[in-house]
Amino acid sequence: MLNLNYTYRIYPSIEQGEKLTEWLEICRSSYNYALRELKDWLSSRKCQIDRCSLESEYIMPADYPFPGYHQQQNNLPKAKKEYSRLATVPAQVLQTNIRRLHDAWDFFKTRGFGFPRFKKYGQLKSILFPQFRTSPLIGEQIKLPKLGLIDIKLHRPIPHGFKIKQIRIIKKAIGWLATISIQLDVDVPQPIPYGHAIGVDLGLEKYLSTSDGFIEKGCKFFSKLQSRLKVLQRRLSKKKKRHKNYEKARLKVEKMHNHIAWTRKDYQFKLAHKLCDMADTIFLEDIDFRTMAKGFLGKHTLDAAFGQFRTILKYVAWSRGKYVAEVDHRGTSQTCPNCRIEVRKELKDRWHSCYECRYEVDRDVASAQEICNRGIEMLCTQGLWGKEEIGYQVGLSGAMCLGKWRRVAMPSCEVGKPTP
Repeated sequence: MLNLNYTYRIYPSIEQGEKLTEWLEICRSSYNYALRELKDWLSSRKCQIDRCSLESEYIMPADYPFPGYHQQQNNLPKAKKEYSRLATVPAQVLQTNIRRLHDAWDFFKTRGFGFPRFKKYGQLKSILFPQFRTSPLIGEQIKLPKLGLIDIKLHRPIPHGFKIKQIRIIKKAIGWLATISIQLDVDVPQPIPYGHAIGVDLGLEKYLSTSDGFIEKGCKFFSKLQSRLKVLQRRLSKKKKRHKNYEKARLKVEKMHNHIAWTRKDYQFKLAHKLCDMADTIFLEDIDFRTMAKGFLGKHTLDAAFGQFRTILKYVAWSRGKYVAEVDHRGTSQTCPNCRIEVRKELKDRWHSCYECRYEVDRDVASAQEICNRGIEMLCTQGLWGKEEIGYQVGLSGAMCLGKWRRVAMPSCEVGKPTP
């Protein structure tokens, strides 16, 4: 089963926009009410039976069942009779809103932290229409329950044969977006390793370095616009909440954050396509970038968004039939890629110079070459790559030649051309 998400810009009328905004606030209230019921049930049972809590707790009967998803979903029809505002929202939208809460609760139980939080005013940004009997797309418009036809900008058509399963409406500072989930009943095989292989090393000084010598310096998206964002946030802090001027200032801050995020994502997609033009098999490090973000370079690490780039690269490679794999990251910068001995370097040392084989190259490029070595060794050990396919690049594990990586760096004009 193949599932894809396409995001489009929609243009609701003034009445439709006001109705969508009201639905978001109603869903936020129902979310908070369900979470309050869940927390009350837990609080009434957190102390032992022979003693009382030191805090004031809402006491529920001992036989009152746990407020799970099905119970709270079944309580929605009763709540609509008492609160008429709930009846203005489509029933399935309210049900998926409760489902969102219990997905967060199940996730909390699985990992042990991240308890669901109450949503503040304006914090709930999306609602989900989970089911459609027929295609809601009618020409250049989309038809939604209790809203009618809404203009949509179909900058790319829905592929033939795909069915629309659900639609999520998202509120952004620039307007409204619709994320359409499409599905096709077909099994797509995963790419297999073949062709030219490269290793990719990610870093802050050089955003990306490959084993072929290609270096991408990268951009610091947040750092460049941080001063402007600071001015907008200072203006927002001086406004009175819930007033018109406060909302105008808040929208400017949100637009700036959206601009930074979308510029970064666009850059990463283009860079991922460039890597796929350079090679057929790509190896990365299995680093937990959340650990890097806790250091003294945390702001720059979060600005680089290495985890997001790795996810984007895997998706782009899958869509283009390229193979991506992760290798062990430990010691890649401390190993000579040519003779495989350990060459200790400090963080300030940006040049690799091996005292054994006299191999010299940029430190990040050497790390990328070692990543490529480990990736090919891993595939050869697993039997996923034949000898004849890699004879031109590297031998089997343990049969490394000293002159393997002794080549000039790839010039920018050669990027994307097939390897001779």
